Amino acid sequence: MDHTELGNVSDLSLPVIQHETQPSVSDQVFNALQQRILSLELPPQTKISEAEVAKKMGVSRQPVREAFKHLAKLGFLQIRPQSGTTVSLISEEAVLRARFIRTALEVKTCRTACAVSTPASLAPLHALIARQKEAVEAQDRNMFHALDEQFHIAICSLAGAPFVWDLIHESKAHMDRIRMLSLTAVSQKFALQEHINILDAITAGDADAAEEAMTEHLFRIVVLIDEAKKQRHSFFQRTET
Repeated sequence: MDHTELGNVSDLSLPVIQHETQPSVSDQVFNALQQRILSLELPPQTKISEAEVAKKMGVSRQPVREAFKHLAKLGFLQIRPQSGTTVSLISEEAVLRARFIRTALEVKTCRTACAVSTPASLAPLHALIARQKEAVEAQDRNMFHALDEQFHIAICSLAGAPFVWDLIHESKAHMDRIRMLSLTAVSQKFALQEHINILDAITAGDADAAEEAMTEHLFRIVVLIDEAKKQRHSFFQRTET
């Protein structure tokens, strides 16, 4: 393994936790660490300790321990009492499972959006497409990733089902590490065009076309997995043959 790929918690920027705010301290620690795992600031197999995270974030070890357990349950950390805690390798199975869940739910929201959309309700989606074009031109992949997520959230809201995104959120996180590995200027342009195709179908009220466009958009993660494995093979779990 090329150890230059591994992150270092000592060099990581982490926020000092505000003890009297919501959500809970444990949730704040969880959110901060998950964000850095998904963005690959903490890449797979990075060692991470409760004590060091607690010190950097200005909290006791108990909320950090709870956050670690939550991350481990979701498949993002491996906790081994004898050898310490490390960021988990990427599970292709978990990514494909997340794609299945997203496709089932987001196809339904697209079809519903086609039935209820109006020119006024579509304005936020058109504005997001315009901002995505700007992000692509600026080659700002972090901004594009954030706007990508906002686009999908907006479709759920348009369909009158914002709760759907809550159901999607935790499982889709496994897809996010793949997307960050493969989010190049070219892949951003592909994603942007797919978003345009989805919005065009919703604008036209064509539920079948919207379903096809969303399905194609979410299926592309399969291609991205192959590309990411070529670039960072050591980041992935070995598959049984």
